[in-house]
Amino acid sequence: MVSKVYEFLKKVPRGKVTTYKELGRISKLHPRTVGLRMKNNKDPVNIPCYRVVRSNGTLGGYSAKEGVKKKILLLRRDGIEIRKGKINLKKYLFKF
Repeated sequence: MVSKVYEFLKKVPRGKVTTYKELGRISKLHPRTVGLRMKNNKDPVNIPCYRVVRSNGTLGGYSAKEGVKKKILLLRRDGIEIRKGKINLKKYLFKF
């Protein structure tokens, strides 16, 4: 069974991010539980866990090979600007 948090995450379009808190709110899970689901994501091609960031716009972790460097690369590929380690959530946040 695919987690409902993954189903919500699939709806975040390219060029947008969401937060652990926002995914927690919509899926009725604690944000830390959302983080664990992202860490255990077995299908990062179809479930873009790199699009999940902290509520203050900082990147948070990324458990894939190369870690946060890879997350930055993927976010920039999606057209998201990262300045001083933060994303402007007023511009890039996707809310459900």
